[in-house]
This record gives sequence, structure tokens and C-alpha cells, in this order.
Amino acid sequence: MLNRYPLWKNLMVIFVVAIGLLYSLPNIYGEDPAVQISGTRGQEATSSTLSEVQRLLDGNGLKTKSILLENGAILARFNNTDDQLLAKDKITQQLGQSYSVALNLAPATPDWLSAIGGNPMKWGLDLRGGVRFLMEVDMNTALEKRQEQLQDSLRTEFRKEKFQYSAIRNGEDFSTIVTLAKPEQISEVKRFLRKQHANLEIRDISANTLALALSESALNEARENAIEQNLGILRKRVEELGVAEAVIQRQGAERIVVELPGIQDTARAKEILGATATLEFRMVNQNVSPEAIARNSVPSDTEIKLNRQGMPVALNKRAVLGGEHIINASSSFNQNNGTPQVDVTLDSEGGDIMSETTRLNLEKPMATLYVEYKDSGKKDENGKVILEKHEEVINIATIRGRFGSRFQITGIDSSAEAQNLAVLLRSGALTAPIQIVEERTVGPSLGAQNVEQGLKAGLWGLAIVILFCVVYYKLFGLIASIALCANMVLLVGLMSLLPGATLTMPGIAGIILSVGMSVDANVLIFERIKEEMRNGRSIQQAIHEGYNGAWTSIFDANLTTILTAVVLYAAGTGPVKGFAITLALGVAISMFTAITGTRMLVNLIYGGKRVEKLSI
Repeated sequence: MLNRYPLWKNLMVIFVVAIGLLYSLPNIYGEDPAVQISGTRGQEATSSTLSEVQRLLDGNGLKTKSILLENGAILARFNNTDDQLLAKDKITQQLGQSYSVALNLAPATPDWLSAIGGNPMKWGLDLRGGVRFLMEVDMNTALEKRQEQLQDSLRTEFRKEKFQYSAIRNGEDFSTIVTLAKPEQISEVKRFLRKQHANLEIRDISANTLALALSESALNEARENAIEQNLGILRKRVEELGVAEAVIQRQGAERIVVELPGIQDTARAKEILGATATLEFRMVNQNVSPEAIARNSVPSDTEIKLNRQGMPVALNKRAVLGGEHIINASSSFNQNNGTPQVDVTLDSEGGDIMSETTRLNLEKPMATLYVEYKDSGKKDENGKVILEKHEEVINIATIRGRFGSRFQITGIDSSAEAQNLAVLLRSGALTAPIQIVEERTVGPSLGAQNVEQGLKAGLWGLAIVILFCVVYYKLFGLIASIALCANMVLLVGLMSLLPGATLTMPGIAGIILSVGMSVDANVLIFERIKEEMRNGRSIQQAIHEGYNGAWTSIFDANLTTILTAVVLYAAGTGPVKGFAITLALGVAISMFTAITGTRMLVNLIYGGKRVEKLSI
């Protein structure tokens, strides 16, 4: 029988719309300003911590909507941002040395919805407010590090293979110049290098001198690795800030975009994300006298660094250990004298290196060197900011016994410095320094204004389309309007379910455009039905042919739109991606609501009945 759906198809449409409605519900509950309190790695908040925080808030007259302990972290919700900011300051003063305290916006979704995975849509920076950083990776420093690593490897390999050399030094364009003590070994050395370092281009300079440079593919690989590793480290640092919906993505060859929606402590975000600090552990060369240091007459394997008092210290050039082996760090206080310190945990390789080093150097001093890259205030010929390397010996400790993967760093000026250093060491040392070349802050009020304007535009657009449909197509127009509303509900529900989808202002534009695309499909169907009726078809046949005949045109039009959105997503940046996601999802959903959904309603009203006239 024409225009009758089987029961299962009707139930399927109802079920899909019901699921969409269910998962779009969390978006009507909004968010609460909150303070998130989490322990440093290896430590969790407990019920006693919860009681302490509750007493602190009650003592300062700060009322909470709720305060819960879940998965080792405390989340305190407040009625307004004023209470939230004051509470954050008070809690930091009380617990800041042992806990990470971050401002947050917590969804006010009911527990029963959260239990089934119902969460509100993630809002972008332009809707929620927050901060956006455009960062540039200092590739020159990354390549210089690669050059230093190569030279260290060459010295070790040459000693092992008994190749005698008089100098290994820097050349132009990050090349390395090797001068051999015995010219007759040059052929053997070249064969060895080609075998051990396939990515090197080797060039003869003289009878006993070689120039080693990374091949073009190796240089590109080094640049790619620097970007990818920095992306991973920045993601870890964002986690330390407590931002759950951050956008961290590459832009161009050497830049990274970090968007932190909802972040309110922008100064701390800038401090943590832009910091380039790391540590090196080096042995002190006790054979260098103060007089030799004053004359700057030190061996080639030694260099002079200053401590915090400005006094020179002779350190071995080769570091025992670098920050890349640190897997955990937390700030605490020394039990003996109450001064701030950082408790460090190394990975297995770092623990083995430290264990062997301390075994061989008992009663000898080892220094902790703090390394940081800072803006020099100068720019190169390309307009890029030149970073200067700042190094400072923060402590020198005599090795009293053998130790491995756990130890303490002392000599730190303040507890705040200890806490920041611990955060940086936990999240990893940047492979290459990064500098913030652009900072853009969007206030919560501006974000709220964008939301209000976007909602107004969407609702006005929807209302005008519905009015047109009802006036022009009567009952069929009403059916199309119901399908249009279902389309919006399903789109919001799907955006809420997708983990990587973020709603932005361009995304709202994509939703509004998908409304037009959705009604366009219904217009094609309804006009085809009218045409079939004018050609003498019966009403049931006209409805049947209208839906079947318009299907090809609708599919072609929607498919080309979806393909365009895919290309926009692949080639575009953040705002363009937001537009492409909502447009593609809206158009895809409209193929379901505008064809299957309206067909179900039309079938329920007209299917299998003797109809004299259509309200179309």
C-alpha cells in the first residue's frame, strides 16, 4: 500500500528524536563558577581535605551551591564569580603548597543526565570568554640542541672506536666541523659515520677535516619533532591549569595556537604555558681553582656559570641528567629548616644514570642548573623576537650517598617558585623554546553577548522559515516546521555527544545555514508533489512520486555541501572548522528529518486513506 511505513520505521524515527532530545537537555542547565582542588601527582585530596576546605569557606562567609570530593579532587560550586575568586585566593593560601587550585566553570547538569553521558556542548573562546595565545617555536634553538647532541655522540663514539680528533666544533647552518689528529684515519671515519649516522651529509674540507650537516629530510624531521613534542607538552601544561575544553593545534610551519575557553586566571596561564624552564644536573669541577675561574682559564670540558649570589661556579659542560627524565615533581618544605624544595622523581633510565653517577662521585659536589629562555627585547631581520638563554645554579649539594630515582632540589627562594617549578617539571621541558607572539583575551561579558546575538539570529531565522512554510504550504508547511525543530534538537544533541565538537560563532552560522538547507529539501519535495498532481496523478501517487522523485536532487545537493564542509574542515583553521562541523552535521541530519521524518508524519496523516484534497 502506498505511503505507509512499517511499524519499526515509525518507532525508529521516534526513538532517534527522543535520544536527540535527551542529550540536548544538558544545554538548558548552564554552568556554575567553581574552584577545582586537585592534589599534585601521586597525591589525592581526601575527606579531611574536604572538611578543611569547607571550614575555610564557612569561616570566610563564602556560601557554596555544592562541594564534592570525587576521584581525588574537590569541586566547589558557587553562586557568583565574586565568591569564586575570593574562595580561590583563600584556598590557595591554605592549601597551595600541596594542591593545585584552579578556577573552572562546572556544568550544572543533573546527576541522572551525567550518569548516562549527558553533557552540554563545549563552547568556544568567542562564546564562553577566555584567552587565546599564538605561540612560535624557536626552531634555531631546537636545531642547536640537535647539533649539541650530535657532537656529544661523536665524542663518545670516537673515543670508543679510538679515532683521535683535535677538535669538534660548530660550523655554519648547524653543521659540525670535525678535525682529526691523524689524517690517515679520515676514510675509516667517513665509513663509520655513514654507517652510524645515515642522516648526515659528509663533506671534505681538508685532508684531516670533515663538515657534517643534517640532510634536508633530517632537518625537516627535526622541525616536525620539535613542533609535535611541544604540542604534547603544552597539552600536559593545560591539564595542570584545569582547563578541560582547550584547543591546542598547529598553525603553519612553526606556530601553535592555544585557546583556553572559560579560563579566568590569564596571568597564570601565560606564565605556565610560555615558560621554557628546565633543569640540568651537572658535576662541579673541583680541579678548577678560584684564580683560574677569575682568569677564565678553564679546561675545554668545563664552563663557568653563576649562582644566585652572582658567584662563579665551574661546571662540567656535559650534563649528568636533563629535565626530559623527570616524570614527577611536587613542591614541599624541608623538614629540617622549613625552606621550600621540589621533590623529584625520575624515570627508570634517569634513575639508573643518577644511581651510577652518585656511586662514582661520593663526597663530590653536584650542581642543579636552572635553564630558561627569555625575551631579549631584540628582533632578527625577519621580525622574530630573539630569545636569550639564562642559566643559574640554584643549588650545589655534596653527594653523601648513592640515590636513584627520588631526591630533592633545595636552594629555592619561595614556595610560589617551588610550586611553579614543580608544575613545569611535571609537564615536561619544552624541546625548543616558544614565545607568545599574540595574546587575545575575550571577556565573559563579550562571550555572553555573542551567545545572545547568535541565539537571536538563529531563532529569528527559524521563526521566519517556519512562518513562510506554514503560510505557503499550510499543513505540509507545519510538518516541515516540526521536522526543522527536530533537526535543531538532533544537531544540538549530537554536538553535545561528540567529544571533539566545539560550538563557536561561525558554528552558529553553520547551524543557521543548515536550517535553510533543511527547508530547501522540503521545498523540493512539496513542489514535486504539486507538479505530479498537476500532471493528473492521484493524491497518493503524487505523494509517493514527490518523495521518490526529489530524492536524487536532494542527495546530490546535500552531498556536495557536505563535501565542501569536509574540505573546509581539512584546510581551515579554528573558526572555519567550527563552521564546517555544524554545517556538515546539520545537512546530514536534515536528510533524515526532511525526508524520513516528514514522510512519517505525512504517512500518518494521509497514508492508506481516501483523500480528496491536500493541504499544500
